[in-house]
Amino acid sequence: MADQDTKTASPLTGLSTDEAALRLTQFGPNEVAEEKPHPLLALLGKFWSPVPWMLEVTIILQFALGKPDEAAVIAVLLVVNAVLGYFQEGRANKALALLRQRLDIQARVLRDGRWQLVPARNLVPGDAVHVRMGDLVPADLRLAEGQVQLDQSSLTGESLPAEAGPGGDAYSGSVVTRGEASGEVLATGTGTRFGKTAELVRSAKTVSHLEAVIFGIVKYLVLLDVALVAALLVYAVATGMPLTEVVPFALILLVASVPVALPATFTLATALGALELAKRGVLVTRLSAIEEAAAMDMLASDKTGTITANSLSLAALKPAGAITENDLLRWAALACDEATQDPIDLAILAAARERTLLEHPPRRIRFTPFDPQTRRSETLFEENALTRRAVKGAALEVAALAGAPDVAAEVEALAASGYRVLGVAIGDEAALQFAGLVALQDPPREDSAALVESLRQLGVRVVMVTGDGQATARTVARAVGIGERACPASMLAENATLSIKACDVFAQVFPEDKFHLVQALQHAGHVTGMTGDGVNDAPALKQAEVGIAVANATDVAKAAASLVLTNPGLSDVVAAVETSRRIYQRMLTYTLNKIIKTLEIAIFMSVGVMLTGVFVITPLLVVLLLFTNDFVTMSIATDRVAFSRKPERWHIATLMLTAAPLAARDLLHLPLAQL
Repeated sequence: MADQDTKTASPLTGLSTDEAALRLTQFGPNEVAEEKPHPLLALLGKFWSPVPWMLEVTIILQFALGKPDEAAVIAVLLVVNAVLGYFQEGRANKALALLRQRLDIQARVLRDGRWQLVPARNLVPGDAVHVRMGDLVPADLRLAEGQVQLDQSSLTGESLPAEAGPGGDAYSGSVVTRGEASGEVLATGTGTRFGKTAELVRSAKTVSHLEAVIFGIVKYLVLLDVALVAALLVYAVATGMPLTEVVPFALILLVASVPVALPATFTLATALGALELAKRGVLVTRLSAIEEAAAMDMLASDKTGTITANSLSLAALKPAGAITENDLLRWAALACDEATQDPIDLAILAAARERTLLEHPPRRIRFTPFDPQTRRSETLFEENALTRRAVKGAALEVAALAGAPDVAAEVEALAASGYRVLGVAIGDEAALQFAGLVALQDPPREDSAALVESLRQLGVRVVMVTGDGQATARTVARAVGIGERACPASMLAENATLSIKACDVFAQVFPEDKFHLVQALQHAGHVTGMTGDGVNDAPALKQAEVGIAVANATDVAKAAASLVLTNPGLSDVVAAVETSRRIYQRMLTYTLNKIIKTLEIAIFMSVGVMLTGVFVITPLLVVLLLFTNDFVTMSIATDRVAFSRKPERWHIATLMLTAAPLAARDLLHLPLAQL
């Protein structure tokens, strides 16, 4: 919670209008602050980084050599790359805008002693707020009266609804699915859990390795040119050649070393890859993510709605005594009400219908919905001229109500396996008989285990992160083949490097934990992917080199991600990895070709001068040759290639060592007459 003082206000009396106005000035509006840079400044910023500097210096050198046409071509490439970067950056602002929309609602507030509707952005710490079924909680609240059930899945990642009553907290961004309550505002805006998520989205910085690759190539080529120029200067001094003839030649060598078409070729290759992925159900919102996916060796996956179906289903029935499983399930179903749309009730009813247990339901007399105080629901019904009562609820409470033997050990064993355990009792209005236990789970998707194995064969390790408890997380992770070493989120904070190696699952995590996990993986040298579907996943999705939003993800998650799946499940992640590695092979081939040609021209020109004493090629022909070679070989971006079975990373030094002997071989095969 934010450290915002609310001690002077009572949740029962609320604030006066004047006091609320003072606090609004003190704490600011209940919204995510928006910083909008001027569009022109944002665009100009795209010209200020290593790769643009490289092209800008080249443009200056071209003008210095009296080559305005060549300078104009490079300037066009520079502008195209800047505009692409500008539009891609706008996606982060879109994610923040969607987060702000979640708070653009009306709230019921007690002001000046009466309840009234005010814009949620005007809420302040100390306000008394009332929420009821269907409401979006507008700020972080400490409840004072009433009972509510909250859907916090988009915020915390927990698949089951949470109960909150007096003294409990309701977090901003949660949805009230049952009940109503009043509470005091503890925090607003960026001080809320929801607001902190928005701040993490803002602070997340996606790492892109493409600029480093291009700059690394240029660095090595420039070093080669410096060595050749130094050798030429020594030769000029020794032979009496005028330095005025050497300087233009040195500038041409520097121009020749700059791969001006390399960024454009990479963009072309990734754009074609994006089209290919779109046909397979993967939408690419950041082109550089395709190249990053080729190097991805770690995938941190959310559990709820990603690895699992985010839908409860029947896992086990444990009838008591001589009671049959069908009787136990039927009585549990009779204690449910479909109209409440409670996920637990819907799961039990679906299982009962699958077994055709409700084809002839008895006449319902009265239904009592789930009460957080008694922790049970019940139905009074008439069957065979008898009035009976079916009760369903917290296992231990229902067992105690029916006077059943101790079932704590069995309940604990089921809970340790990650199940949600309910007790069922049957009887009349005077007495109840314990019928048994019903275990529910959010099952893994059918394709999750195959996905984990396929990624493992591609050299990608999968770890799971979830807001659920360790028992539930361990069960799901074991079922899909991720592993069973479950760790609390606190372990990540204590020793990130050790926990990454020792843990397959991180449980009980909040959005900031997922965000820091991705950062820890990146700091450990991993190229990291992150899958998710909720608001709570947005910061980590944006921070990861490859952020993947699943098909049923929230708009906020999709806006923060770099890849968006349109088909259910994660199976298309494998297609994304395979396609990205094909793209890498094309980019690698083009880059190797570019380095070889640049080395050949630079060495050919330098050796030619030393052997003949004259410049064997004019500066214009050098530039024309380089440009022609660059743009003709762009077709490599469409080559048919095979993908690697392991993550692919750029190793510039290895590329240079590979290119050097190939360039030397080509030069040695030139006819002597050409020298």
